[in-house]
Amino acid sequence: MMPGNDKHKHPNELTKHEQLLQYIRELPIGTKVPVRQMAKDRGVSEGTAYRALKEAEQLGLVSTKERIGTVRVDKKRRSHPEQLTFAEVLEIVQGSLLGGDEGLDKTLHKLVIGAMELDEMIGYIDAGSLLIVGNRQNAHRIALEQGAGVLVTGGFGTSEEVRQLANARKLPILTCRHDTFTVASMINRAMYDRLIKRKIMIIADLLEPSGKAGSLKQSSSVADFMKLSLETGSSRFPITDEWNRVVGMITAKDTAGSQADQSLDKLMTRRPMTVTLNTPVASAAHRMVSEGIELLPVVDRQRKLVGAIHRGEVLRAMQYANRPAHLGETFDALMWGGFSEQRDDQNRLYYSGLATPQMSGPLGTISEGVLTSLMQQAASRAVEELRKREYVLDNMTTYFLRTVPVDAGISIVPNIIEASRRYVKVEVEALLDGEVVAKAMLTAQTIDPA
Repeated sequence: MMPGNDKHKHPNELTKHEQLLQYIRELPIGTKVPVRQMAKDRGVSEGTAYRALKEAEQLGLVSTKERIGTVRVDKKRRSHPEQLTFAEVLEIVQGSLLGGDEGLDKTLHKLVIGAMELDEMIGYIDAGSLLIVGNRQNAHRIALEQGAGVLVTGGFGTSEEVRQLANARKLPILTCRHDTFTVASMINRAMYDRLIKRKIMIIADLLEPSGKAGSLKQSSSVADFMKLSLETGSSRFPITDEWNRVVGMITAKDTAGSQADQSLDKLMTRRPMTVTLNTPVASAAHRMVSEGIELLPVVDRQRKLVGAIHRGEVLRAMQYANRPAHLGETFDALMWGGFSEQRDDQNRLYYSGLATPQMSGPLGTISEGVLTSLMQQAASRAVEELRKREYVLDNMTTYFLRTVPVDAGISIVPNIIEASRRYVKVEVEALLDGEVVAKAMLTAQTIDPA
């Protein structure tokens, strides 16, 4: 029986694998699903649990993120393709469509550069790939016959026969004015950017957009608030209008001393902060910590309520999310990639590396922005080592004393001068040949769900 139909079988008739899939389906959205714990709880081997998780991931029941682990997710929300579609490729290369418009929504999984003989090329082309080639109509035809899309470079077109084949196979054939190398670079860049985005933890990873969040209407009374508070155990709720758009927030403090029949529109806080499903968790955590917010409504593009996220949920997720060894080709990662952690004779932490040409500004010396970023990253790592937790930056004051030439060896030295459970103050110096070239003073709030 297919895994999707096992919900109608009696539990005793299910295989261990099917039981695990059913167990995963019944987990609340946002629940973390570690392999070892699931194996222990369900009395199966870790191998069996791992295979069930991989199938659940293919079915869209769970999502594995580098900084949060495997989490039960909403299948509908995760059904969108994570790979580039041919339509997106068309937009990236600023090209035009020659044929096969019904295949634009299909996704591609690899690129094939058509710079080889036809016999050799066939071995690299398969369904779902994209052949990037110039004015070689035989190659265009062969790629379509193999189930691949075609991108013709150099502004060339193709024959009417190939166009008809593209339409019949529902596979797009595109053209653009760029050369093959430029096109491949542009598409690879877009695919790499997509990979980086997938590693960023967002509110959608923690929240089920089911509309089940407790909320009240503007016309609701204090009595309605008290009833919902008693039912849910919560003391704060979003206020929505007749179209379910968030227009305010109400808390127990707002209602204190009011009559039971008092309407909430007179007591609520108007224009509250909100987030969307695509808001990074780190951004939500920063807003909650810096503004002292306990509950953030989650809205769609029309500002309609789809759920709510609590401060504890966000901050616990931030604490659980360990820093990955390599986040990808982000600017921060590129700048910090050449620096290594060091210890001096007194076991004090510092970082050393080279000022590369890519770090230079308009004057040919290392830009102030790069130095600022390096000092901030050094401070971040020092705080994490001390507190074993993430933080949000409150403010940063930077001084630039000397310029730094390209290819110079510099050291970034963070020094924590004040630390409490909630706040940290860090002084950071950038040194060249033992002399201070830049200095920064940072204050930050540590992330604590309690």
